[in-house]
Amino acid sequence: MAEYVSDVKQIAANAHKVFAKLSDLSNVEAMKDKIPAEAGLKDLTCDKDSISFSVNPVGNVKFKIIEREEPKTIKFAADGSPIEVNMWIQLVEKEENLTKMRLTLKADLPMMVKMMVDGKLKDGINKVADVLANINYE
Repeated sequence: MAEYVSDVKQIAANAHKVFAKLSDLSNVEAMKDKIPAEAGLKDLTCDKDSISFSVNPVGNVKFKIIEREEPKTIKFAADGSPIEVNMWIQLVEKEENLTKMRLTLKADLPMMVKMMVDGKLKDGINKVADVLANINYE
């Protein structure tokens, strides 16, 4: 399995507030305009437990939340994907209004696919982490 880990990001909010916002994916709807155009996401739709979008060269992607451990972890799995893909958000509260966050993505990529998307996934996981770190959690 290929593993992609974001840099650790700092969020100026307590872990419970961050967890509450990120564990309900319907909140992403209100944040669509904060997603950079260079992320290449199209047709973004979401509800409380799932998010789907289209991105080149992968195509349609759908993730569902499979586990929530408040206020520490939100785990996702790809839904309807021919390959196994898992992602999780880890939160650690360092102070009352300082939470550290890291994203991890694991994918069982065939070698040819890995060669095509490896750099994009390395870059993409940090871009997603940057967007999540800059949300207003208050």
